[in-house]
Formats: sequence, C-alpha cells, structure tokens
Amino acid sequence: MAAPQNYMALIKVVGIGGGGVNAINRMIDVGLKGVEFIAINTDAQALLMSDADVKLDIGRDITKGLGAGADPEVGRRAAEEAREEIEEVLKGADMVFVTAGEGGGTGTGGAPVVASIARSLGALTVGVVTRPFTFEGRRRQVHAESGVEELREQVDTLIVIPNDRLLHISDRDISLVEAFKSADNVLLSGVQGITDLITTPGLINLDFADVKSVMVGAGSALMGIGSARGQNRASEAAEAAISNPLLEASIEGARGVLLSFSGGSDLGMHEMREAAELVKEAAHNDANIIFGAVIDDSLGDEVRVTVIAAGFDGGRPLPRTTPTSTRRERTAPAATPGAVTFDDAPGFASESASSSVPPKKVVAFDDFEDDLDIPDWLKS
Repeated sequence: MAAPQNYMALIKVVGIGGGGVNAINRMIDVGLKGVEFIAINTDAQALLMSDADVKLDIGRDITKGLGAGADPEVGRRAAEEAREEIEEVLKGADMVFVTAGEGGGTGTGGAPVVASIARSLGALTVGVVTRPFTFEGRRRQVHAESGVEELREQVDTLIVIPNDRLLHISDRDISLVEAFKSADNVLLSGVQGITDLITTPGLINLDFADVKSVMVGAGSALMGIGSARGQNRASEAAEAAISNPLLEASIEGARGVLLSFSGGSDLGMHEMREAAELVKEAAHNDANIIFGAVIDDSLGDEVRVTVIAAGFDGGRPLPRTTPTSTRRERTAPAATPGAVTFDDAPGFASESASSSVPPKKVVAFDDFEDDLDIPDWLKS
C-alpha cells in the first residue's frame, strides 16, 4: 500500500534586503503559519538578527558582508552571483512571495532576480513591496520607481504599498519606529490575506487553485483591509477595504478578486453576501471573485475583510481621483494573531491582540447565487 502523500501547497516567503528581512521578522514574531521564511541579504550582521527558516548571505565577494550601500546595481549583482543558491532554496515551492522595501540596494536590485528564479521554477510568484516615505529622499524614490518596474516584469502579481499613505491614517505624534513598524504590518497583511485562504485547514487544494486562477499573470494588484462591528459590520468592513486610504488606485475594472472574511461563529451568510455584492459592483462585470471565510470565535462580533484585486486591463489599475476617508466610530477589535487592522486610534496599521483560539475552517464560494453546498453553520 502506497504511503499517504502530502498535498499541502508549499508556500515560501522571501524577504530580501533590510526592509524585506524586517518584514518577515515581523511575520515570524506574530506567528504567521503554514509558510517557510527565507531571509536574503548582503548585510551579514543583519541576517544574524533574523529567525527565518533559511538565511542566505549573498554577494560575499562583492560586499564582504557589509551591505549594498543603497546601490541597486550592487544588489542585483549580488543576487545574480548567488543564483544557484537562491534556486536551491526555492525549489519545490508552489507559491513564492517576494517582499522588500523598495529604494535601497539589496531589495531593489535583488528582488527582480529572486522573482525571476521563482517563476522559472514554476511557482506562482507574488511581489509585495513598499515605496519609501518621501522624507527618505529623492534618490530612494527614484531607485524605488525603477525597482518596482523591474519587479513588475518578473512576477505574476505585484502589490505595491506606498508608505506615505500610512501617514494619512496615522496620528501626527507617530514615532519613526512606529511608522516603519506599521509598514511592516501592512506587508504582513498582504501576505497573510492570501496565505490564510490556502493554509487554513479545509479545501486546501481547491483554495490554492482558486488563488492561482486570480493571480497568475495578473500584473499589478491592489490590497485593501477593513474591519467593523455591530449592525452592517460585514458591509462596512468591505466598504472600508475597497476605499482604504492605502490604495492609490481604484478597484474598478478588476477581473480577479480575492475576498477574505474573518469573523466569529455568528458570521452570517446573508451579511457576507451583501458585503460581497459591494465588492462585486466595484469590480469588473465579469470579475472572477473568490470568496472565502475564516471562522475565529476570538473575534467576537468583529468582522475583518481583506480584498486583493488584480487582472486590470492594461495590467494596471485606474488611479483614484480623490482620496477616500474610511474612518468609522468603532471599538478596537480583538483580532487573530498576526492580523492587521486600521483603527481610528492611534490610526495606523497595528498588531492585533494575541489569541489562543485558532481559525476553525475555511470555505470558498465560486458563485454567490448558488448556496446548495453551503455548510449548515453558514446558513444563519
């Protein structure tokens, strides 16, 4: 009799450069599960501070382990020099996230190399990166724009988070440490919003196939996060997600949408349908909307929504004409470990309270209008 096989999708998250390694350190700290973390840097000392499963010191002959000196060309050469080593640690992955802070040396220059290797190995490759704050200087801004364009060519889907937008939802008294921490939290949410659909027990293979159908070759993508309590909580959370101040562009025209709900056992089918309709109306008429729910009783009466929108005509979303404020009066939620919420106070992405209650199940619906296969616990 043949031994049972493991059909779990293998997901690897690569943090490259200082910003990327800091981001995966944050993911590890808050307990993001079901993925393998790989830290890659030219700064050998910084790598020592990481708890990643795999740590790869690149560019030893070029940088002597002292970093890329904010030069993307040095970062690119270092990654090219380590191409075989990078390929070895990425082998077998079904999906690879490449995360970095754009504008520096190693992340900006090396991320496209890592992404190209991952894609050549057949992995669904998703970039999740930040643009630098304006106060970091024009040089980093120019490097970042160039790095984003190069990375866009090498990934299936690219999510770009502009750090300056974090200032729209933060207090004036926010410290520099908290500003960068909030950027790491948003990178965390971008990865977690996708991986939760795949790694949370239940319909694993189907969920990965659905995620792949939305994200393979999709070009640029948008990510929005929202949460709410009380009456109309799901609709309000969905509205907050698609009009999130972090979004530079509109969800309008998206042909692929991942819509992830998190809530307690009282999360109702009808309220999720209403919320999903809001997203459906905002996207393209023929959009493929993958609709999932994670049940976590630790959330109480809070509902959290993450929206990933991709597949825009021309490969890029339409720019938003006016900034949209989504501030709502609500109490601070008690979310799952590693979740990111946008609270009115202090107003920036923040780590949620820890919980010992794991999510119980994931369900995915390809068709909102057909509830023949909906589990009994959702028919409330």
